[in-house]
Amino acid sequence: MTAPPIESIHSHRYWDRSIEPVHRVDPGTEVALVLGDASGGQILATDGPEAIGLLDLGQVNPCTGPIAVDGLEPGDGLVVTIVDISPSPWAWTANIPGFGLLADDFPDARLWISTVSGGRLHTPIGAEIEIRPMIGTIGVAPAAAGRHPILVPAAHGGNMDIAQMGAGSELHLPVMVPEALFSAGDAHAPQGDGEVCGTGAETGATLTVRLDRASRPHPGTPWFTHEAPVLDRRCTATTGIGPDLFEAARESTRRAVELVVASTGVAPVDAYLLLGLIGDLRISEIVDAPNWVVSLHIPARFL
Repeated sequence: MTAPPIESIHSHRYWDRSIEPVHRVDPGTEVALVLGDASGGQILATDGPEAIGLLDLGQVNPCTGPIAVDGLEPGDGLVVTIVDISPSPWAWTANIPGFGLLADDFPDARLWISTVSGGRLHTPIGAEIEIRPMIGTIGVAPAAAGRHPILVPAAHGGNMDIAQMGAGSELHLPVMVPEALFSAGDAHAPQGDGEVCGTGAETGATLTVRLDRASRPHPGTPWFTHEAPVLDRRCTATTGIGPDLFEAARESTRRAVELVVASTGVAPVDAYLLLGLIGDLRISEIVDAPNWVVSLHIPARFL
């Protein structure tokens, strides 16, 4: 069963169980959602870095929806199968002052406008990256009444920015209100695990999903299955080691920025943006107290 496409004009910029659904579907229905880019149309393909200073963060991450799934009740699980993500022909990546893992290190705005063609993202520094379209913000309405921020992930899903949330993945969400009220937005052409610079290759997209009822009650927080991407055969990884995971993540990212700069000669801020697209941040060790290890993996072909 296939439903008519849901256009991006049917969007919201906060989570709220009182938002009226734009469409109702039966379980098992396939539906296409047209997604605006994460800036909500504030950034254009012709813009320069001055556009970042004008960005209204209250307008970012618009989510198309919500879609009501008939018969679902709190305690049920909603199964979201991502059938396809078709990105727009261009994308933006930015250093937004005050935002990102190394916000203290990079206080000035920087904006990349990249093109998407032939299965690749063509960046303004010459790096070409195989696209791996994924959805950053995806979820259902939360149980608590009132407005909830769109940028903060929670048990209902939301802005999780999971790099593996692409075609072929199956996301299981806890139903918290009648009919679930599913929405999605914030597509990326690619994004590295961790999205360290605060942005991926932000793009509009058409997302096709199948919405169904899970066969058993949901445990309470999102879980998913995915196709593991074929990684480069060889990577270089930097590390951060210490008793604070966040600081260890920052340290490994700083070392990675230095490594990319030394290897390629690009400006540090451009190395930072590149890592937001191709770097995979991982917890490598969290049992040998008092210090934990975070590593950032860089495909060798970018060095």
